[in-house]
Amino acid sequence: MNFMQLLQTLDDLLYEVMSWLVFFPITLWRTVTRPLTMMEYADSELQDAPEDQYGDTLSPPLFLLLTLLVSHALGLALGNGVNPIVASNKGLAAYITSDSALLLLRLVLFSIIPLMLAAALLVGSRRAVTRERLKGPFYAQCYPAGAFALVLGIGVLLIHHEHGTANHIGHAMVIAAMVAYFAVQVGWFRRHLRRGVFAAASYAGGAIIGGMAFSIVFALLFV
Repeated sequence: MNFMQLLQTLDDLLYEVMSWLVFFPITLWRTVTRPLTMMEYADSELQDAPEDQYGDTLSPPLFLLLTLLVSHALGLALGNGVNPIVASNKGLAAYITSDSALLLLRLVLFSIIPLMLAAALLVGSRRAVTRERLKGPFYAQCYPAGAFALVLGIGVLLIHHEHGTANHIGHAMVIAAMVAYFAVQVGWFRRHLRRGVFAAASYAGGAIIGGMAFSIVFALLFV
């Protein structure tokens, strides 16, 4: 790669990163206000050519990563000292030696529930779980998962705040995030499975509980 090609690459990279400042809040707003519409949008965009996908928003996995990055940055700004996982040398935590590695760990943890929900949809639809079929539902799940992770992260930060009012607001945010996330999933399963509320809630609840259990077990390996 010659010098001019390197400059062009840097130009493209700079523009891509700076464009996130515009499209991140747009994607977040649309996800919060119209979650089911954004989930359908995420799936449908995969039918387009790669260069035409997600032209007016962030791609779902990138959106999930950036919401975790924002939550992580807020934790560093408002938290107290080094994260215990980074400071620990026990078990697998010994491999998490930086905030970058911790961010990747959080990305994996917050991707487990979307993956379980995507797989549950295929099972409920009586379709074989393949890599190709799983991608669309997983991408769709990344949008609400990102918004959920951001609100949940801010809520947990406020819960650990010394001020009583902030503590109460944090608890309210966590509860609201969980209720809203579950409600979105019930609506999503009802729309795609064409089943009643009880059946949709069963699929959604089972996948979320299974994903949370797997995430907890996986996270305990780093404690």
